Amino acid sequence: VHITKAQALKHPNWTMGAKITIDSATLMNKGLEVIEAKWLFNLQNEQVEVVVHPQSIVHSLVQFEDGSLKAQLGLPDMKLPIQYALGYPERLRNEFPRFSFLQYPTLTFEAPDLGTFRHLPLAYSAMQRGGSAACVLNAANEVAVAAFLHDQVSFLGMADVVAECLGRVPYLAAPTLADYAATDTEARRVAAGLLANSTV
Repeated sequence: VHITKAQALKHPNWTMGAKITIDSATLMNKGLEVIEAKWLFNLQNEQVEVVVHPQSIVHSLVQFEDGSLKAQLGLPDMKLPIQYALGYPERLRNEFPRFSFLQYPTLTFEAPDLGTFRHLPLAYSAMQRGGSAACVLNAANEVAVAAFLHDQVSFLGMADVVAECLGRVPYLAAPTLADYAATDTEARRVAAGLLANSTV
């Protein structure tokens, strides 16, 4: 799979900055969201699942013990989630465009391609390992994305950078805040070294 920078930056539904657009293309954004959901909602690893939804209308689904599902639907625009976060617990009136089912008569869902989009399984692995792993994942990914945007690594090569860093940067099971800062620095150093030596 050869994906150019121009292709990766052309998201069909969202208008975002370059970094998050690349994370969306690699599915790393979903990986980071999985880790966030685990910690925000005190979930077990196996309780968080990613489903690809090309229309970007269903933003989250929660399944309850009885099997029923509650979905949050809306247009692909961050204004409403940001407003809700700022106004919580109130629902504030606004003049944002409204979602209409008639404009989106078909909503589709599919499993992610974990073989091609390796960032997502790397994120799941970091989540399951815990400790400093997610810190390494994030730092290495930021360096890899910057390199991709400067034509220094291929689209698929970004996952190689992240995987190598997860294997090389020392793992800490119970890091302190200072440990996280040091781990972030070390992961960035290792990632930059990998890219400079063209070993990925």
